[in-house]
Amino acid sequence: MGCTPVVELNRLTHGIDGRIVAKLEFLNPGSSKKDRIARQIIEDAEREGLLKPGQAVIELTSGNTGTGLAIVCAARGYHFIAVMSRGNSTERARMMKALGAEVVLVDQCPDSTPGQVSGADLERVRQRTIELTAERGAFRADQFKLEGSWRAHFKNTGPEIIQQVGHIDAFCDFVGSGGTFAGCSKYFKEVDHSIDCYIVEPEGAAVLSGEKPTNPNHRIQGGGYSMPDLSLIDSACIDGFMKVTDEDAMYWARQLAKVEGLFAGFSAGANLAAAMQLLKTTHSGKTIAILLCDSGLKYLSTDLWPE
Repeated sequence: MGCTPVVELNRLTHGIDGRIVAKLEFLNPGSSKKDRIARQIIEDAEREGLLKPGQAVIELTSGNTGTGLAIVCAARGYHFIAVMSRGNSTERARMMKALGAEVVLVDQCPDSTPGQVSGADLERVRQRTIELTAERGAFRADQFKLEGSWRAHFKNTGPEIIQQVGHIDAFCDFVGSGGTFAGCSKYFKEVDHSIDCYIVEPEGAAVLSGEKPTNPNHRIQGGGYSMPDLSLIDSACIDGFMKVTDEDAMYWARQLAKVEGLFAGFSAGANLAAAMQLLKTTHSGKTIAILLCDSGLKYLSTDLWPE
């Protein structure tokens, strides 16, 4: 897990002054960046005595953290329980089951759009996770609160980017649990405080920037759940907020595949859309780093990839 390559997206930026470098996190064993935090959280829990031999591990997931935890738990001999909304793509549940996980699917709210997980849907998943944690006596691998969620990226992802690229001027990241942004931005600021770090949110669900959600049923899976209290993120590391529409995220994810040959998901498209905004405005001529968070294979049943 980790040590994924970085590539420059010089075909997509042809004719634009500046560079976008992308870290290919879909090349992790579970096809997403969340493998990193899964390993860190389990290692931390073992070291601190919070996870006992034979104890079950449980966490809510949109699919990626659950896949990473399924891999780590399989390798270390723990039973893993993934709790996920039925609004997430079916590929993810099947992959976790294949890796030996027990998958508990939670129905969406009556007013939710199928395939588009809202904050209310996530709250249902959270409540079911709390219930099952108590019932099973499980260790909760809480990606929203445990420090392993950001330390994995502070210790590894951020340093890898600097080692591979040399110098970057900005970093933008679509926020789910907040761990990637928290860890990378903290590391980048320690290396060079002038590196600008931007949080990327869905248009209509940009609550971290202080807006009231008007589009809780956005299509960008894995984030934008209208959760304004992500405790992992240090506000001192935030240089700005950027909003991306569903259409722009989908367009740039498709362009990544067609033009660069990189098959990634919704959040990768959102990150690229934000980076393109920066290059065309405030960061012309600069080098911007992004993550391609997960594989496009996890969205084949969605409208990201039309038949």
